[in-house]
Amino acid sequence: MRRGPFGGRHAGPVLAGLAAVVLVAGLHFARAPVLERVGLQVFDVWQRAAAGEAAGGEGDAARVVVVDIDEESLRRLGQWPWPRTELARLNRMLGEAGARVVAWDVVFSEPDRTSPAAVAGRIGDRALAERFAGLPDHDEVFAQSFAEVPVVLGMILDYRAGGRVFEPRVGIARLGSLPGAVETYRGSTRALPVLERAAAGAGSISHAKDYDGIVRRAPLVAILGGELVPTLSLEALRVAGGGDSVVVRTSDGSGGTAGAPGAVVSLRVGDIAVPVTDGGEIWLRHGGGEAVRTVPAWRLLDGAMDEAEMARTFGGAIVFVGASAAGLRDLVATPLATEVPGVHLHARATAQMLRGDFLERPDLARGVELFLTLLLGGGLALLLPRLGARAGAVVGAAMIAAVAAAGWFAFAEASYLFDPTAPVLAVVLVYTLQTVLVYYREERQRAYIHGAFDRYLSPELVRRIADDPGKLELGGEEREMSVLMCDIRGFSRISERYTPQQVIDFLIGFLTPMSDILLAHKATLDKYIGDAILAFWNAPLDDPDHHRNAARAALAMGESLDELNGTMPAREGQTWPGEVRIGIGLNSGLCCVGNMGSRRRLSYSLIGDTVNLTARLEGLTKTYGVRIVAGSDLAAHLDGFALLELDRVRVVGRDAPETIHALVGDEALAASDAFMALRTGNDAMLRAYRAMAWDAAREALQRLGEAYDRAGLEKLRLLYLGRIVALEADPPPPEWDGVYEATSK
Repeated sequence: MRRGPFGGRHAGPVLAGLAAVVLVAGLHFARAPVLERVGLQVFDVWQRAAAGEAAGGEGDAARVVVVDIDEESLRRLGQWPWPRTELARLNRMLGEAGARVVAWDVVFSEPDRTSPAAVAGRIGDRALAERFAGLPDHDEVFAQSFAEVPVVLGMILDYRAGGRVFEPRVGIARLGSLPGAVETYRGSTRALPVLERAAAGAGSISHAKDYDGIVRRAPLVAILGGELVPTLSLEALRVAGGGDSVVVRTSDGSGGTAGAPGAVVSLRVGDIAVPVTDGGEIWLRHGGGEAVRTVPAWRLLDGAMDEAEMARTFGGAIVFVGASAAGLRDLVATPLATEVPGVHLHARATAQMLRGDFLERPDLARGVELFLTLLLGGGLALLLPRLGARAGAVVGAAMIAAVAAAGWFAFAEASYLFDPTAPVLAVVLVYTLQTVLVYYREERQRAYIHGAFDRYLSPELVRRIADDPGKLELGGEEREMSVLMCDIRGFSRISERYTPQQVIDFLIGFLTPMSDILLAHKATLDKYIGDAILAFWNAPLDDPDHHRNAARAALAMGESLDELNGTMPAREGQTWPGEVRIGIGLNSGLCCVGNMGSRRRLSYSLIGDTVNLTARLEGLTKTYGVRIVAGSDLAAHLDGFALLELDRVRVVGRDAPETIHALVGDEALAASDAFMALRTGNDAMLRAYRAMAWDAAREALQRLGEAYDRAGLEKLRLLYLGRIVALEADPPPPEWDGVYEATSK
């Protein structure tokens, strides 16, 4: 019977994945700050991606111009603040050019210090003060210029109580209760009363910054003294429309909404309906074509623009006056730049409202995002355990790409802000969690395989089988390998002396440390053949240094045996037949390695001439009285080791002769003066022997007798002395090549 998606081995990952989806959905529903922040970063990416596209809505009705008090204007006209008479002249020039309204992103909260009375007071000259008393005050001159063009003044709202009571020119009509989501202030810093009385309106110039200090939205209303007050951008739009009223509808005055109680639902100024957030803000479209033209203030005040250009530039426009000069500290960060003049954000907000160019986050956005989170996350949670990591990654990536593409399409084509963060996070979290769980489960299975088979197979081979069970298929590959064959001398006599259990105890005591040495030197244990060990290198894992690893392993086995012979007989209850001796054959060459055997039982092993020759070399250790015999191929890769050439031998079952060497020690021994002298003398002896110069060969053997004995090679010396005697008595033919014909394996 087939099990459902919640049954069997898939149950754990599926339930964990679904729990992750529920967690993400809950965070999204609760408006978790971390998700909100990531969503803002996504919107920033879209804004930057759309930065080169043209903005919609052209024509005079959408004209907004910024008069910029920039660095060059300060250099030409002097440091800020400028005399209010200059600002009055600027107002009159804009009015004469046909500007609809001038909105000052400046707070004129203090009297002009350049007014005649103020200057006379600082000088302290009474006569001068009396003369200046009849001159007009600069603030009054500035206020009088408001008659030339409607002016909206800026004010700063403060969370602390203070300042005069604010009385707007036209109050904001509110349908519903005071919206709690709108930013609330207790005090304000405003323009001088003489200026406020003459102005057509006043608006807040405060910006709404997000957690990272970036301005993404422009507030249109704020709460001051328990009443809604406009911001500079909204008030400029209202005045430009001829003083139309502003109507704000909140959620409990709208007949039902998905928003929070007391949230702003809609805002209308004249005939313009503005989609706003719960807090009465609009999303600023920072990307797109430049919606606001900028003119440096010095060009107007220095007369660089003639009347015709002034009329073309400012006729019918809403003009914002503000500063971009760094010293005036009115720079804010946006998704596209780190330093943007604050006046540009007010101007951009007004331009967007004029053109009807809005970025909206519809009421249904959160519902759609939640639905996609549950659909995609839950779907992947059910599918992934059956698909596997690779196919699941493709499906998950396709889901993420589809959600991201849909979000971008909604932004680029419909100016809707849909946040893909929650659906994408659900997909990523499900994939990660389920993959980790499946990996953990498979690791437990691998651990079980290791525990079950490590005692029978090479640990490296077991690891490869656990990683890829397909390795159990029959077949092999040709590889350059090093092979070792180790055998105990006189094992038959040992077996005769002890019971079967005692023989097993002895073999365990011998084979365990020998196997540990081989494994420590990266060997793969092929098999135990009674008392013999067959091991090899460079398979199943690559081992670039397999020749030297094999040599070091053989030497370490000899040293370990010497230690065992000294300590094991003294151990109580341990079977150890006196001094145990071994012979080791070493060789390297091309072998075929892989899973050998039948389809019912197989073994990871190797075959080839190299293996056969290794077995013959192990047998020759008895003939030459040495512990380790190495073939010519391996010896050629052991530069620096203490190698001594033994003979040229034609082993049983092989026609080609082989030059064999005794591996006596490592690099330290090879560098000793005693060994170098022995090797030099031994090479000279072999040359004389193969040249049938019997006297010279005999003399070399006698001269190096003590050196041979100290190196444990007394049997080798006696072997050659016996051969010389026999060859003198029965001389070989002239074409004799010095090759010894082995007659036994």
